[in-house]
Amino acid sequence: MVNPAARLIAFYLPQFHPIPENDEWWGKGFTEWTNVAKAKPFFPGHYQPHIPADLGFYDLRVPETRLAQAEMARQHGIEGFCYYHYWFAGKRLLERPFNEVLKSREPSLPFCLCWANETWSGKWHGCPDRVLIEQTYPGPEDDAQHFAVLAEAFADDRYLKVDDKPLLVVFSPKGLPEPRRTTDLWRDLARRRGFPGLHLVGVGNAPWSPGESGFDAATPENLPRAKWVDGESGRTRPLKRSLRRMLHYPLEVYPYEKAIRYFLVPEGADARVYPCVIPNWDNTPRCGLAGRVLHKSTPKLFRRHLRATLDQVAHKPLDHRIVFIKSWNEWAEGNYLEPDLKYGYGYLEAIRSELNGLG
Repeated sequence: MVNPAARLIAFYLPQFHPIPENDEWWGKGFTEWTNVAKAKPFFPGHYQPHIPADLGFYDLRVPETRLAQAEMARQHGIEGFCYYHYWFAGKRLLERPFNEVLKSREPSLPFCLCWANETWSGKWHGCPDRVLIEQTYPGPEDDAQHFAVLAEAFADDRYLKVDDKPLLVVFSPKGLPEPRRTTDLWRDLARRRGFPGLHLVGVGNAPWSPGESGFDAATPENLPRAKWVDGESGRTRPLKRSLRRMLHYPLEVYPYEKAIRYFLVPEGADARVYPCVIPNWDNTPRCGLAGRVLHKSTPKLFRRHLRATLDQVAHKPLDHRIVFIKSWNEWAEGNYLEPDLKYGYGYLEAIRSELNGLG
């Protein structure tokens, strides 16, 4: 059921199970939990490691885990998950959890897909020049084959729609060599299969224009940036300088309380832009001192961030009142809503309270 305040859709990482490729690249049995469990703090007050609470160090091959996640999301106001989908010129990776969601018809929580069309490298693991699998774009035939796979998901009655059209997110629309050709082909194939069209959303910040690339809308990529405008002084400066005494260079640390003002982009009020809220960020479990940290995030501050975003979309038609959340379960980026040992259900409860207008 759609909440009238907003349609909250959380990005979902289907990574937490071993695959042969990760066994080869990183060692037998590797998952993101490998990085999460060995994380350590790098400065005083640095919250690491992040340890999961109720769901534990789960395996996404287990259907009970997927059911528990969906019920947890539903109870706290999340309309659906946006599963990351990996397609490399016909080769798929990490597809098992979502394939089982499709095949088993469980959980019943609505969903959509985000094509995470980026090359996989070792950059987050200290090996920036190591290419694991390259994202390529062979042309129309590959686009058609890709669409046939996507259409299986679109046909599911749980699939999220906008104006009755299946919602598909593309993580790197700028990476498409001929975006108009791809989007036009997909829309044509969608109509041939009986869909009224597609609602295509690209992840990108202004000045990228979705319409020029054949997309219907954009959602900002809310990640810590090396430079933001200092609201008090009007100058642009790296926020990390204010914390340099406590840093181990080149680690970048940004106060969450200051950062959230820049995540509320002005264009988020536009009907063709779907804002993205971020509960936290800390990818040091993946890349150590080369990482970025949003410091001192709390459920209370996240709720403030969410409230401002809900106000920004309140005037839009309900179907377009979409707010993405990055993310449901990206633990190695410190970027998740699932309960942990420090805050429990705090971030989820912040969502439910805000949607219900409590206090």
